[in-house]
Amino acid sequence: MKIARTAVLCLALIALNAGVALCAELSQVVRTIEQGYGSLNDLQADFSQRSSIKAMKREEKGAGELLLKKGGGKESMFRFNYSKPKQQIVSNGKTVWYYIPDQKQVMVMDLAQLLEASNGIAMNYLSGLGQVSKDFSIAFAAEQKDKSGNYQLELTPHKKSPAMAKLLLTISGDAVESFVAKGHPGTPFPVLSSTVVDQTGNTTRMDFSNVKTNRGISSGKFSFKIPSGVQVIKR
Repeated sequence: MKIARTAVLCLALIALNAGVALCAELSQVVRTIEQGYGSLNDLQADFSQRSSIKAMKREEKGAGELLLKKGGGKESMFRFNYSKPKQQIVSNGKTVWYYIPDQKQVMVMDLAQLLEASNGIAMNYLSGLGQVSKDFSIAFAAEQKDKSGNYQLELTPHKKSPAMAKLLLTISGDAVESFVAKGHPGTPFPVLSSTVVDQTGNTTRMDFSNVKTNRGISSGKFSFKIPSGVQVIKR
């Protein structure tokens, strides 16, 4: 009986050690992000968005399609085509157009000034994942993994910004396992979700699905032709 109990204890310890071994180190998860982004040229993905306004105890939902392309300059080009609510946010790496069809308005602003106003982090974190360890202090979240085995990170920006107090990322467990086993992630974009928390406690979470990478998206996708009869507001 004593031998049987000892055998069970040994098996339990082996199982425990195996479970611990399956958890990657923080540096490996970070390298999965940075190395993946280093091989990313362009990205197309569906997204769902949920924003929570703390003071008003209100939640707003949205959804649409994201296009991202590394530009020749410092900033990347991006396009958010919202199907709900109907709107578009487009940048060619220099200019940003924010089009609201229902209001027949388009706001036009310089991307560099917009990024400078928010210290560049909140607006540009998706295109800055290649140097995430340079811009943020990074730790595992309270729960290191979610129920699906994906890694959860909490990032604090080195530069203070009213637009971002914290950034929470969920990173594909499969991509991390690939990096640990083979030395490279299984995908150039291992981010499954991101949550931006501002200084007042408001949160905006984006979940990504149907991700396609390096398909050769044309730069023309990131230009915007202002429709006729629309009010143009320049900032």
